[in-house]
Amino acid sequence: MTQSNSSADVIVIGGGVVGCAVFRRFCLMGARAVLLEKGGDILSGASKANSALLHTGFDAPPDSLELACMQAGYREYLAIHQKMNLPLLETGAIVIAWNDEQFAALAGIVKVAHQNGVMDVRQIDSQEIYQREPHLSPGAMGGVIVPGESVIDPWSTPLAYLVQGVKHGGRYHFNCGVRHAGFNDGQWTLETAKGTFNARLVINCAGNHGDHVDAMWREPEFEIRPRKGQFLVYDKPAAEKITAIILPVPTAITKGVLLSKTIFGNLILGPTAEEQTDRDKAEVDEEKLKELMEKGCRLLPSLADYSVTATYAGLRPATEKKEYRILDYPEKQWITAGGIRSTGLTSALGIAAHIESLYRQNFAPLFALNPPGQLFWPTMPMLSEYQPRDYACPGNGGIVCHCELVTRREIEAAFDSDIPPECIGGLRRRTRVMMGRCNGFFCSNHVAEIVGNRLDNSLVVGHIE
Repeated sequence: MTQSNSSADVIVIGGGVVGCAVFRRFCLMGARAVLLEKGGDILSGASKANSALLHTGFDAPPDSLELACMQAGYREYLAIHQKMNLPLLETGAIVIAWNDEQFAALAGIVKVAHQNGVMDVRQIDSQEIYQREPHLSPGAMGGVIVPGESVIDPWSTPLAYLVQGVKHGGRYHFNCGVRHAGFNDGQWTLETAKGTFNARLVINCAGNHGDHVDAMWREPEFEIRPRKGQFLVYDKPAAEKITAIILPVPTAITKGVLLSKTIFGNLILGPTAEEQTDRDKAEVDEEKLKELMEKGCRLLPSLADYSVTATYAGLRPATEKKEYRILDYPEKQWITAGGIRSTGLTSALGIAAHIESLYRQNFAPLFALNPPGQLFWPTMPMLSEYQPRDYACPGNGGIVCHCELVTRREIEAAFDSDIPPECIGGLRRRTRVMMGRCNGFFCSNHVAEIVGNRLDNSLVVGHIE
C-alpha cells in the first residue's frame, strides 16, 4: 500500500504487537485508523523475537499499570482466540528454587501472586516437582506452580489484530518510517518514506525507537535502553522432556532463563539479558550461546542429546525505569506507549484498552466514532504443532517445507490474504516455511518457484530476513 497525503482520525506508529493491538482497538471503535511501520512487515523490531508466553501476571509489580494491562490482555486473549483460530497451549509453569536463597524467596512469590489475584498459585515441594518433571536435574529444593501460564503463537496473534482492523476499515503501510512530525491547528502532519500523512491523534508504539519518535516534537520523558535476549531453539523431540514452562526465581534485573515448549513443537531456552546501545541489531554471540547451552544442560541434562536447530536474539525496549511508560498529552493530541518490555505479547490487548480509556477521558471530542454494527472475526491459519494442520487435509498442493510441514496451499493463501507478505520474513512468520531444522536448505528453491515475482527471489534463496 503506497497512498500518500492521507488523512485519518488516528495514526499508530509502529507495527509491533502493541501497535497492531492499538490499531485494532481504534478500528473496532469506529475510528479511521492508519498503521505506519518502518520495516517490511509487522513484527520487524522487538516483537519478532520473544518467548511467546501468555502470562497471568502472577509476578508483576502489585498495583502497577503493567499488571493491569497484562491481566486485561490475558482475559481478552482467552475470550477471543478461538474466534480467530489462534492456538493456546495450556502448559502451566513452575518456578524452581535450586539453592537456599531461591527457596527462601518462594513464599514471597506466592504472596505477590495472591496479591495480584492469581489465587491458584501455590508452593510445591521437590517431590511434586519431580512427579511433574522427572527429567529435570536433581537438586531442586522446591517450587511454585502457576497453572494459568500458557504458550501461544507470537506471530499469528498480532497479524490477526491487524487483519481484523483492516477488515473494519483500517489501513496500513510498510516501509513507511516517520521522518518528521509537526502539529498545527489541531492536526498532526507526519512526513514518511511514503509521503505525508495527517491525523487528529497520534499514538506512538515505536518500541526501541519510541523515545526518538517523541523527540520529533518534545523532550522525551524516557530513554530507551535496549536489552538483548538470546535464545536457543532445540529440535522438536526435545519438547517431550518437559511438561510445564520451567522458570527460575527472578532477580531484580531479569526474569532469568526459562525452558518452554513452543506452539510450533520445539523447545526454547533463554533469554539472556544484555544491555547494548544499538537499537536495531540483535546479533547472536557464540560465547553467550555456549553459556546458555551449558545452563540448559544443568537444568535438563537430556538437552545434550538434542540438536540446536536455530538461534535468535531480540531487543526489548527497556527504559531507565522498570514500569511501562504510557503517557498522554491531550493538548498535543498524542499518546505514547513506551517501555513495553518482555510482557508486551500478553499485555498488548490490555494496553490497547487502557489507551482507549485515555482517549475517551481526554481526547473524545477530537473525532466522531462510528463503531461497526457487527464484528468480523478473521480465521487465521493454524500453525500449532498441537492442532490439526493443513498437511493432513486433501487438496493442499503437497508439502513444500518438510521440516515444518508447510503446504503449497498455505503459501499461496498467505499471498491471497488481506495482508500479504511483502518480504521473506513476513512469509516465514505467516507460514513457518524455511523455519525448520534445515533453515530452508532443501525447500528454498521450491519456495522461490512458488513465490515467483511477488518477492525478491534472492531474498528467498538467501534466507535473508
